[in-house]
Amino acid sequence: MKNKIIQLMVTSCFIFSLTTVNAQEKVKEPLNIIVFGAHPDDCDNKMGGTAALFAEMGHRVKFVSVTNGDAGHYEKGGGHLAKIRRAEAEEAGKRLGIEYTVLDNHDGELFPTIEVRHQVIREIRKWNADVVLTHRPVDYHPDHRYTGVLVQDAAYLVIVPNVTPDTPPLKKNPVFLYLQDHFQKPTPFKADITVDITSVFDKKMDALDAHTSQFYEWLPWTAGMLSKVPKNEKDKRTFLINAWSRPVSDNARASLTKWYGSEKAKKAKHVESFEVCEYGKQPTDEDIRRLFPMLNN
Repeated sequence: MKNKIIQLMVTSCFIFSLTTVNAQEKVKEPLNIIVFGAHPDDCDNKMGGTAALFAEMGHRVKFVSVTNGDAGHYEKGGGHLAKIRRAEAEEAGKRLGIEYTVLDNHDGELFPTIEVRHQVIREIRKWNADVVLTHRPVDYHPDHRYTGVLVQDAAYLVIVPNVTPDTPPLKKNPVFLYLQDHFQKPTPFKADITVDITSVFDKKMDALDAHTSQFYEWLPWTAGMLSKVPKNEKDKRTFLINAWSRPVSDNARASLTKWYGSEKAKKAKHVESFEVCEYGKQPTDEDIRRLFPMLNN
């Protein structure tokens, strides 16, 4: 009996050692992912699941809200609302295991100025980004559109030393990607990369849940559904899932099949898709598998 116990202890130590080594291998050369949204909940909604997967694998993810969200409510506003939304973003970041920065530009007033472009360039450089994601400059909201323009404008300039010289330039251009949207003109979104987020869907919902002022107040109000938001937490969670989970489109399913194979693609219940921007580094399929290691699982 004593020998069996010793054998079990040795086996357990060996397994723990292997697990530790594997974990160290995962974070030996962490990827640096940065996502720009116009408002403090945009990144979570478009990439919360993929961010959670990156974080679980030991990679570094940062969400940046280009505005402070100080206009996004029907009762609150100004500095008071900006403070609330910053706190919500920080909580969402904790739940996803990532960093979250909110820049101090007014909500609803964003314009692609040189000043804000410098802010974006600094964020990309300081994060030493391998991958940069943002809105397409085709969107219903001007803040979304101009966030896309700002990041596009930074796509080459992040490697130019004499631009924003107070922050050292990157030595290599990152891959720039667009977050998914449903707009069709002048061109519809193309799912070049699709990630199965089924295993972390609850984490994504946790992040959305942190943005109380948005997902339980402002956005239901704009949709004429404020009276339908439940009062108790369990029912609110169901409301959130029903409102913000989306069926897998044919476009996304085809992309899933490319990256995961048909069998795994069929099992995916929740996904997030991304389109390669024509600016910045143009990735090969091999590059994409390196930059999105969850596609190899």
